Amino acid sequence: MITELEVTNDLQQMALDVVGRALRAGASDAEAVVYEGEEFSALVRLGQVEQLKESGSRAIGLRVFLGQRSANTSSSDFSAESLERLVSGAVGLARITGEDPFVGLPEVEEFGQLEGDLKLYFEDVNEQPPADRIEVARRVEEAAMGYDPRITNSGGGDFDTSTSRKVMVNSRGFVGDYRRSYCGFSAAPIAQAADGGMQRNYWYSSSRTVKKLEDPVEIGHEAARRTLRRLGARQVKTQAAPVVFSPEIARSIIGNIFDAANGDAIYRKATFFADLLGEQVAGENVTVVNDGTMVHDGIGGFGTAPFDGEGLPTRRTVLVEKGVLKNYVMNCYTARKLGMKSTGNASRGLAGAPGIGAGNFYLEPGTASPIEIIGDVKQGLYVTETMGFGVNLVTGDYSQGASGMWIENGELAYPVEEITIAGNLKDMYRNIVAIGNDLVFRSASAAPTIRVEGMMIAGA
Repeated sequence: MITELEVTNDLQQMALDVVGRALRAGASDAEAVVYEGEEFSALVRLGQVEQLKESGSRAIGLRVFLGQRSANTSSSDFSAESLERLVSGAVGLARITGEDPFVGLPEVEEFGQLEGDLKLYFEDVNEQPPADRIEVARRVEEAAMGYDPRITNSGGGDFDTSTSRKVMVNSRGFVGDYRRSYCGFSAAPIAQAADGGMQRNYWYSSSRTVKKLEDPVEIGHEAARRTLRRLGARQVKTQAAPVVFSPEIARSIIGNIFDAANGDAIYRKATFFADLLGEQVAGENVTVVNDGTMVHDGIGGFGTAPFDGEGLPTRRTVLVEKGVLKNYVMNCYTARKLGMKSTGNASRGLAGAPGIGAGNFYLEPGTASPIEIIGDVKQGLYVTETMGFGVNLVTGDYSQGASGMWIENGELAYPVEEITIAGNLKDMYRNIVAIGNDLVFRSASAAPTIRVEGMMIAGA
C-alpha cells in the first residue's frame, strides 16, 4: 500500500528533478508546480440520477528563466520522454522571448510558508460513500420540491466533492506542499405562478469537511423560499432610490475593490484607484480585508493557503481601512514594476506566469441586522440577483441588470425584475450608509448586507 508520504515525496522529487534538468539545460532559474486532484459530481433530477462523474487528474507546470527572459510549459503526461520535452520546450521558448527587467523568482529571503495545520484537508470527504452523496442530492431536491405546490419542476439537486494536492519547488531552495478538500450540495427548484409565469432560484451548502455541511432539508426549503418570492415579479418606474444589496450581490460589489487595487491594473493606470494610495475612497464605515491565513471554527478558509503562487507566505492585508485605501494587492512582478513589495497574492496555475489572486476577501461586518437595514428604507430596492458585466474599472461606472424585491415602508413588498441599477463605484463606496452583521463565508469572498444611497433604477 502506497502511503500519503510516499506520494508527496514522489511528487516533490519529480518537481525537483524537472527543476534540475532545466538548470542543466541552461536555465538560470526554474520553478515547477505539480497538481494532483480527484473530483466527484452527482446530479439528481426529479428523484433520478441524471449525471454521475468521477475523475482524477495530474499535471506539472514549469517556468524557466534565462536571465531576463522567461517561458512556461505544462503537461499531464509524467513519462520520462514527456518531462524531457517539457524542459526542452520551456528553455527553447525562453531563448526566443523578449527580455523583461521585472521577471524573476522572489529573493531567497522572501520565501516561506505558514507553519502548522491550517485545516485545509479533511479525509471524510473521500471516505463518504458515493451512495450517501447521491442520497444527499436526492434529499435536498425532494425538500425543495415538497415545500410548496407551486414548485412544479427542478433543475436538480447536486453533490460535489474535490480533493487536491499542490507541490511547488524552485531552484532557490523553496519546497512547499499542501492538500485541500471541498464538498457541497445545492438545489435549484422551478416554481410556476397561476398565470403560467415561471421562476427559478437555488441555494447551497459548502465546506471543507462533510461534518460541517448544513441540513439538506433546510437548504432545500431555503432554495424553495428564494424561488417562490420571485413569482409575480414586475418592473418599477425609473427613479433614484436607496438600494440594499443581499450578501450574495454585496460580495461582487466589494469584490470590485480587489480588482481596482490589483497591482497589474495600478501600474497600467487601468483603474479608478490609480494614484489614490492613502486617500479616502469609501465611507469611514468601510474596511476591506484580504486574508490568506484564516482558520475559523476549526476549518481553513476557502481562500487559505500556507504559501502563494510564488512561494511567499500568505498574510492578512487590509486594502481599505475606515474608507482609506491602504494597500494594493501584488505579486512579485507587479511589485517590482511599482517599486514595492509583494503582498503574497500571487496566483499560479500550471501554465503562464503568476497572476494576482485573492485569499479570503471580505468586507468587515457592521452591527445592524438585515431586517433593520431594510426597515430604514421608505422606498427602495433589495437586490438578490444581477446580470451582465456592466463594470468599468477605469472610470468606475457601474450598470447591471437586476432583480429582487421592492421595499415599501421598511417591508419587502413585491418582487421586481427587468430593471437596471446604475451608479459609479467611486460614489457607491462613499455612499454605503449601512453594513449588516450577517457576514458568512460560503466561498473565498464574502460580504454582509449593505445599503447604498442615491442609485439610479431604470425600469418602466
